[in-house]
Amino acid sequence: MHLALEPHHDGSPLYLSDDAPSLDDVVTVRVRLWSGDPTDAVWVRTTYDAEPTFHQARVVASDEHTVWWAADLPVHNPITHYRFLLAAPDGTQRWLTAAGVVEHDLPDTFDFKVSTHDPAPAWGREAVVYQIFPDRFARSAAADHRPTPSWAVPAAWDDEVVFEGSDPRTPLQFFGGDLDGVVAHLDHLDAVGATVLYTTPVFPGESNHRYNASTFDGVDPLLGGDEAYARLAAAVHARGWRLLGDLTTNHTGDTHEWFRTAREGGPTRTWYHLREDGGYETWMGHHTLPKLNLADPGLRAAMVEGHESVVARWLRPPFDVDGWRIDVANMTGRLGALDVNHETARAVRRTATAERADAWVIGEHNHDASGDIDGDGWHGTMNYSGFSWPVWSWLRDPASPARAFGRPLPVAVRPGPLVVRTLREWAARYGFRAAAQSWNILGSHDSARIRTLTGSAPLHRVAAGLQFTLPGVPMLFAGDEIGLEGVLGEDSRRPMPWAHPDRWDHATLATYAALAAARREHPALVWGGLRWLVAEDDAIAFVREHPDGSLLVLARRAPGGVIPLPAGPLGASDGADGVLATEGEAGDLQVADGVLTLPAGDAGVVIWRLR
Repeated sequence: MHLALEPHHDGSPLYLSDDAPSLDDVVTVRVRLWSGDPTDAVWVRTTYDAEPTFHQARVVASDEHTVWWAADLPVHNPITHYRFLLAAPDGTQRWLTAAGVVEHDLPDTFDFKVSTHDPAPAWGREAVVYQIFPDRFARSAAADHRPTPSWAVPAAWDDEVVFEGSDPRTPLQFFGGDLDGVVAHLDHLDAVGATVLYTTPVFPGESNHRYNASTFDGVDPLLGGDEAYARLAAAVHARGWRLLGDLTTNHTGDTHEWFRTAREGGPTRTWYHLREDGGYETWMGHHTLPKLNLADPGLRAAMVEGHESVVARWLRPPFDVDGWRIDVANMTGRLGALDVNHETARAVRRTATAERADAWVIGEHNHDASGDIDGDGWHGTMNYSGFSWPVWSWLRDPASPARAFGRPLPVAVRPGPLVVRTLREWAARYGFRAAAQSWNILGSHDSARIRTLTGSAPLHRVAAGLQFTLPGVPMLFAGDEIGLEGVLGEDSRRPMPWAHPDRWDHATLATYAALAAARREHPALVWGGLRWLVAEDDAIAFVREHPDGSLLVLARRAPGGVIPLPAGPLGASDGADGVLATEGEAGDLQVADGVLTLPAGDAGVVIWRLR
């Protein structure tokens, strides 16, 4: 069966009457079936306190192409799982799950989910996030008058970055970017289409990355101090944008005031995992990053709970952040048999939203975040597994020197059908809303650059097209938009070449700006559903469905021929209007004999609006 003819449901407005119901509400769930599908009965199967129950669906609308079924779903548990049982007259039974249609009984892993917990704020779901690594983004004139710290290895702005982990200079190479330098370049962020500025940590720390904080009570003077951060927050908010901080709840630096007191036997000694032999637990064996004990009530009060905690104080003036990205959120509160991770996530979110009702909290997670983001903890995750790695595996140049993040081998180069299956299964694992609230990232300060991975400007733009059109919040690392390169995270932290615009990839910059504009203009790209249409080796296509208009997206990684689609079941009886193409022009599409034909083309992404 053609993908466009498959039964479909997702968590978007066309299919779910309320994606944030209250407990014991009843929501309506709808299934779209092709008129030629043999199904003559549909049940929604859910669990009532873990006991399976079935609710019969009814036909609520039909035409020559489509039959809509609907059922009432009681939301009895905070996270309600459900799937659909489809029956045909010949006795055939199929399950419609969030990962697709299957003909065998299976566990609840890929069930649809509806959550009674508050969703992420609308401004977060609608965002285009721009990540800045402060040491490498821009220097203000004031930076020239600050002394180089004793721990640092000074570098000129155009020097090559030292990036090998075996080189002791890697965390110490100091380019001297500061916060007033960021303020001076906010027009560039505006040109890219950013609406949220996220910086890696601004706390003092004896490294260029500052994840080894020596205090959480202020801003590093090397960045301009508290006053510079207040200027940045004011400038960001004056543009109607938002500001996200970066907080490590998993560890501090070994020079942190809390840790020094703990080593001296003071009142913070239970805030860390100190050993009788004088050693201590760390993040991944790095002695400069002692691990925090989130089971300790005193630490929780200081760090994540209550009005005077670190989480809360930075959401108030003068810092005025709008939310947090939590570093290594997957590991925070976890050590062997100890696991207070979810309690910590709840505390961070509860504390943040008590200060700002619309605070946004994103957890970093390098693998399966499904157990951490479907409830009242992190709103979403940096979606490496569910977005980055599948896209990398479709677009990676086999000869690329890019190194994989978190694995010993490069990501495998895979064909479209496997990539689509991967995207579907991860989205199903997270749930539609949680996936849509998570970050679509092509790279970050911890990974190789997408340009290096693809080895190609057009394929880089294909990746950007997917980043902005698949469900999720696009987050780009400063420099992606102009084609900066890097073989791994530390190499990707190259200074922005402000003095050398001739080195910029201006075509890619224009593509990012156009994609951001399309995301602002078309609600389907933010709030719409996702129905897969094509999964070929070198081409994938899908439709983002929304009551205010649906968009058809075609992505190619190599030149290919025409692709015919059944127009009626697609919802394109009158054709489609071109919206955007990452290469060339997006022409309009017409329907002939019930078929909408996607044109042949080279590598690129094209977007049309269905009519």
